[in-house]
Amino acid sequence: QVQLIESGGGLVQAGGSLRLSCAASGRSFSSYDMGWFRQAPGKEREFVAGISQSGGRSDYADSAKGRFTISRDNAKNTVYLQMNSLKPEDTAVYYCAAFGFLRFLRPTPSEVTYWGQGTQVTVSS
Repeated sequence: QVQLIESGGGLVQAGGSLRLSCAASGRSFSSYDMGWFRQAPGKEREFVAGISQSGGRSDYADSAKGRFTISRDNAKNTVYLQMNSLKPEDTAVYYCAAFGFLRFLRPTPSEVTYWGQGTQVTVSS
């Protein structure tokens, strides 16, 4: 069992930056690939970024490439999402996700094993 707790969300102006953190409980954190999803009002939950167990591989949605960076610290059981050059369309609830045994680092929501409770990110124009 893995419990995920996100933090770091908030209100930021367009062009600004935020760093989200996701702290995981349990000793099996390093055995999971990790990722971030987001869900805007009235929209489906969508993949943002994923990172492998060791942190050596990552993948990003097109909307995140060049602006967001996912990283993890297995010693701290924590995964991060550094978000730069934020846009109003990045406004959403951001969810941390743990998954595994997939060929790619881009799961569908149904392929995620554990979810965090979400943290709100609001980008004002």
